[in-house]
Amino acid sequence: MSALKRKRGGQAGVDKKAKKVKFVADGVEAEQEKKNEITVPAPVSMGKWTNKERVLIFSSRGINFRTRHLMQDLRTMMPHSKADTKMDRKDKLFVINEVCEIKNCNKCLFFEAKKKQDLYMWISNTPHGPSAKFLVQNIHTLAELKMTGNCLKGSRPLLSFDPTFDKEPHYALLKELFTQTFSTPRYHPKSQPFVDHVFTFTIADNRIWFRNYQIIEEDASLVEIGPRFVLNLIKIFQGSFGGPTLYENPDFQSPNMHRREIRLAAAARVREKQMVKELQKMKRTEAKEGVAEDITADVFLTPAEEKPVHIQTEAPEPKVAKKNKHKAFKRQRMARR
Repeated sequence: MSALKRKRGGQAGVDKKAKKVKFVADGVEAEQEKKNEITVPAPVSMGKWTNKERVLIFSSRGINFRTRHLMQDLRTMMPHSKADTKMDRKDKLFVINEVCEIKNCNKCLFFEAKKKQDLYMWISNTPHGPSAKFLVQNIHTLAELKMTGNCLKGSRPLLSFDPTFDKEPHYALLKELFTQTFSTPRYHPKSQPFVDHVFTFTIADNRIWFRNYQIIEEDASLVEIGPRFVLNLIKIFQGSFGGPTLYENPDFQSPNMHRREIRLAAAARVREKQMVKELQKMKRTEAKEGVAEDITADVFLTPAEEKPVHIQTEAPEPKVAKKNKHKAFKRQRMARR
């Protein structure tokens, strides 16, 4: 019989939920113990968390609301991620390695904003590399899409890659980076032991298209959840946020050059319109001049006789002013009035 806790200065307090023990025969006592036994369910996962991948997701200052929502969506989808405050623009990118070391992270997703309209994404294996820099385009967040798909928060995703990732060496390197960054480690404390969605990385038009789909249990069909974005590869570096360049995309065009070409094309169209207007104006004036000139108008005109030209060699004599003696003075004329 278990000892009961006694309160000072009073009788022993008996817990209402405590089991009452009765002294009965040996056979009946064993059956009573089995009935009163409380079975604790086994833990969900019996394995051990060995893959200690942690991803730091943060950005620089100057990002817009869409980038902020995209970062929040990625943190929601990746339970092994961590957040940090925005980094100052003046700081060098090598400082991120120290931030990852402080946060105990070995992978990093860093969003860098420029001119408040261009967004670049760094994906890096800190602190030794490699790292890749992308231009992020066509961003659509979870709140914006409002898709019908849904999945359990914290569940582990499947990663689906395009067959092109196995053909090119730089794509194979990116595939390994994506696999280590986006895959949720098994038996992670914040993860759920379910696989109900899939991340797809598809290559089209020399860009990597990211999509997130829900796996329907009934027929294993896919329904998009979001977010979605497009990654345009710029460079792959040997180190983390720098170092020797392993690969440079020859088809990449910077956003500044793209905007410049758009402006030049618009200016060329305006100049072409102006030239067309000037040509039309010149044609109209020529047509008017042709109509105004009449060929038969000068038929009855006879030329006039030419007068002899007289050249005066001497100065003319000055004219003598004659005075009117009978003209009254002004005083007299005023007096007459």
